[in-house]
Formats: sequence, C-alpha cells, structure tokens
Amino acid sequence: MRTRSRRLLPPTAALLTLCLVAAGCTGGDGEAEGEGPQAAAERLAQGLADGDLARVAFTRETAEAVTEERAAVVEGLVAQLGEAEVAVEVVEVEEQEGSATATLAWSWPLGPAGEPWEYESSVRLTEVEGAWQAVWERAVVEPSLRGGTVLDATPIGGARGEILGARGLALVADRPVVRVGLDKARIRPAQLEGAARAMARLVGIEPAGYLELARAAGEEAFVEAIVLRSQEFPERVALDYDTIPGGMLINDDLPLAPSREFAAPILGTVGEVTADMIEEEPDRYEVGDVAGLSGLQARYDEQLQGTDGVVVDAVASDGRERELWRLEAQAGEPLRTTLDLDLQQSAERILAGVGPASAIVALRPSDGAVLAAANGPGAEGLNIATFGQYAPGSTFKTVSALALLRAGLTTSSPLRCEATAVVDGRQFGNYSDFPSSGLGQVPLGSALADSCNTAFINARDRLGDGDLAAAAAALGLGVDHDLGFPAYFGQVPPPESETEAAADLIGQGRVLASPMAMAAVAASVQAGRTVVPQLLTQVEAAPSAGQELAAPEAETLQGLLRGVVTDGTASLLAGLPGPPVLAKTGTAEYERDGQVRTHAWMIAAQGDLAVAVFVEDGASGSQTAGPLLAEFLHAAR
Repeated sequence: MRTRSRRLLPPTAALLTLCLVAAGCTGGDGEAEGEGPQAAAERLAQGLADGDLARVAFTRETAEAVTEERAAVVEGLVAQLGEAEVAVEVVEVEEQEGSATATLAWSWPLGPAGEPWEYESSVRLTEVEGAWQAVWERAVVEPSLRGGTVLDATPIGGARGEILGARGLALVADRPVVRVGLDKARIRPAQLEGAARAMARLVGIEPAGYLELARAAGEEAFVEAIVLRSQEFPERVALDYDTIPGGMLINDDLPLAPSREFAAPILGTVGEVTADMIEEEPDRYEVGDVAGLSGLQARYDEQLQGTDGVVVDAVASDGRERELWRLEAQAGEPLRTTLDLDLQQSAERILAGVGPASAIVALRPSDGAVLAAANGPGAEGLNIATFGQYAPGSTFKTVSALALLRAGLTTSSPLRCEATAVVDGRQFGNYSDFPSSGLGQVPLGSALADSCNTAFINARDRLGDGDLAAAAAALGLGVDHDLGFPAYFGQVPPPESETEAAADLIGQGRVLASPMAMAAVAASVQAGRTVVPQLLTQVEAAPSAGQELAAPEAETLQGLLRGVVTDGTASLLAGLPGPPVLAKTGTAEYERDGQVRTHAWMIAAQGDLAVAVFVEDGASGSQTAGPLLAEFLHAAR
C-alpha cells in the first residue's frame, strides 16, 4: 500500500457517507407506538450508523442533542473512513418487564484494505406509555467510554521497503531531510508575495512558480519550497529562513540513497504523486500520496510500498489516551540489487571531474552481477551507463575478432594493415598516431593489439551474412533481454552496403552499444561463456540458446585481449597489481554541429571483474578512457 497523508473531511460531510447494515428498519418519524423493542433497537442502530437519530426516542435527551454528541464522539474515526461505511447491527434483544437490553455489533473499516475494528456494545431500552425509548450514554458507541471521552483514529505509515545492494547493504533507506517552506498561517495576505519570492531566492528555486503555488495553497497550509538532506543543509538557509515572514523548517525522513548522485538515474526518486499520476491511476493514488516517481522506485512501487496501519484511542477530556485497537503497519518488501556500494561510489568519484557525458559499468563475470553503473555529471541525469546508445568503435573489434576466428582464422593468420583502405569509394584510415611499424602483413593478434582498422576491413570478405551479429550475440551484445530495469544491449543490423559492412567491423556504421553491453563483452571473454548482466536478484535472464560463446573461443580471445595490454594500445594497464588484465581500447567518430568528434572507450577484465568506461567526447580510448579505467581497477583492488 502507498504511504498516505490522509485528508480530513468535515464531520457533517463525512457522516453522509455512513450507512447501516441492519435488517427490519421501520418507517415513519419518531417512535412507533405499539412496536416491540427489536424494532426500536434496529431504528437506533440505523441512526447510530448514518449519524441521524431524529427517528429515535430517548428517555432523557432530545434526538438532536444525541445526534450532536454522537458526532463529537466518533469524529476522529469518521475522518479516517474516507468513503468506507461503518456497519451497526442488532445482535440480540433481551426483554424484561417494561425494559430491554439490545446488543449492538459495530464494524469500523479503518484499515487501508478495509480491515475492520469490530466490537459489541449494549443499550438499555425502556417502555414508556407503550413506546420504547433508548437510554443514551457514550458507552452505547463503545462500551468503555465514560464522561467526555471520545474516539480517535491515527494512521500509522507503513515504512517503504529498502533498496538493497551487495552484501545486503541498504542503498536506499529512510534518511533525515529538512523541508523548507512557508507557514501561511503566520503570514498576513499582504506579506505573501514578498515572503514567497524571498524564500524562493533563499533556496534557489524559481520565484514565480513558488508564488503561484503559495497563492493556491490553503490559508493555513505549509507551502514546501524544497527538501534538503540534513547533512547537506546550507548554512545560509539555516541562518536566514526565519527572517522571512512565515519561514519554517520541518524535520522528516525520506527514502534516499547515500548521496544525491548515487546511481540516481537507475534507482530513481520518491515523492508526492503528481497530478498526471493521479489522473492515470485514480483508484491507486490521491493527493498527498507518496510513491516512486522514476527509476526502480517507480517500476517497483507496489513492491516497495508499505501497508499503513491504524491505532484507535479513547481520548479523555484532559487529553489522556487509552489504546483500544491497533492494526500494525507493514513495511514494503525490499528490492535487492547487485550494486556494490563501494564500487559505485568509487566509479562516481572517478567520473566527478569529467566534463563530457561519461559512464563506468562494472560486472562480475562469474554471475553477471552489475556491481557499478555510474554516470558522470555530464550525463545531466540521463542513464547512459545501461541505456546509452553509442558507436563502440574499436572495442567492437573483440566481436570482429571472434567472427574471424569462427571463419577459420587463427591468432597468427596474416592480415593486411595499410595506412588506408578504400571501399566503394570511401577511404578508411587508422587513428592519427598509428605506428608505422604496425603496417604491412601482420598477424590477427597484432592487428587487434595495435587496433589496425584497415586490417579488419580488408578481412571483411571472410565473413558471411549474419556472422558478425552472431559473434556479437555470443559476447552478450545485440540480443535484448528484460532485466527489470532500462537496459540497452546494442544492435548489429545487417549492413545495407559494402561501405557499411566495412564500418561495422570497426564498431562504426550502424553498430551501437551501451557501456553495460560492452562490459558484458569483456565479462563474456573473461568468464569463458556468454554473460547476461543481472542487477535485480528477482529477475534472471539467460543467453539465447544456440548463440553461446564456446570455451575454446573464449580462451583464444583471452590471449588476444591480454596482448592488447602487453603489446598494444592498453599498455597503461600492464603494471596493475593483481591478476592479469585483459583489455581493448576504442575510439568512435561521430558528428555534432558539423564537426567530427570522437567517443573514447575502453573495456577490461581482471579477476572476477569486467569494466567498460565511456566518455562521449575524448581524444582516444587509451588517452581519455584508459586512465579512468586504471583508477577504477586500482580502487577495486
């Protein structure tokens, strides 16, 4: 169930929603002369349920006075009923000479799913001149009530389920926040505009919008301007908020990640439901409800929502409370992820100073667990780590190498590495500082280590239709899976021309991938089998049958990618402590505003860790992405 701020209905309006579930109701006004105590009791039960006792005769009080007192006694319960209905039934009537006692069964559906508070009370009936009159006392409503005691119900919010990471550590849990805003009850109408604009400037929000919100709020409403984490609360706000008429701080708790940036595009946010959400699901949401607004919080909102409880108290005239009934709140079910708190924070720290859009994704090859999926500040809140769609450049040569191996080549098979290659009139070249010593007839292993574009392009005739896409699928790229979160696995569509077929081999053309997909490529090589990423423990996906990577193929690829580190473009990783590192660099050209720019990529694996680093605008994979990847592997050790 959702956590709800309940709306209080005026007692008179709420009473109109009550009804009686009773049999044998009599017609007419007032008491019916000659009727028995059963009919009188049923008419009383109906009046107690619907809040109108005008048709009931009482021994001492008027029906109007009893109606008013009954309303005062149950006002606190009625406020929690919403559109639910209270039921009052006559269980039995025991008659003696000139008097009777009726037992009434009450059922108040106060729980969020209609769970009832049920009990019995009794009322004395007296025969006066042939008509039966009720003896009124507050115990008729609830047997323990005395004097000026009334009933009150208080909702108990069900805690939202936590989002957990590796080792069961809480990634999203209730954390202290401060709500900053204006208390309109302490503001004169003439002060409102100035106060709203001053508060907006203080907390850094748009003044006109906040003023409009303040004007629309009720006369005694708290108009929230911003919610701030307690540990990040600005000193200027603490010092100046109370210099503004009506300025107010409210301490609260909200389900939050360890920091504002922590896996934010993936985990999502929690807050008050929007007007659009209420319009789309009016049976589920209403004004004041708190729910997931984006990311995993929104997709798994029903699982994470707690179930509200309620407590009913008898409240004496001096304010003392006595508990009569309690329905315990139930916390939402946790959502378990594989994210590693330390690795995610390390990745975000490393990307914090990167200006262009960037991402680091780390997988565990042994089981595909997503350990980190970080987006740098240049991503501007977008989830490019698992859902970005970019040309992977030369990191895709890992796929091309597998396709060529399946076509019969070996690591020592000779390829022509030339300064340029022309396909259907289009000229392809190598990266700008490609070593001249790498040109000529070179083995496949050297062509991959030095990342020679022309060598792979010149080998395109070795491949048949679909060979490149099949190799990509074996390495976890290009085949979609529902992982329970936004995940883009990339594409390797059939080429529409010879030029495109050549570009595909070097990760250009229409080949696309996300950083997560390229991390899966590295993980598959390292694991010796096709690896499908997994972020949520409750959602599993398996490789498509018949497309898996074979162990001997993986072993050959491991040697090739190790050569990229020992003898090629990823040599900056050669000195890292720990198990041997496998890697592949990548640079992909793209056009923006009429200028040719380059994506910088690097993928790597070390031990039971596979990583992809992406920077949207960079010099090259080795120069831009490489140092970031090296720093991440250092932190992971």
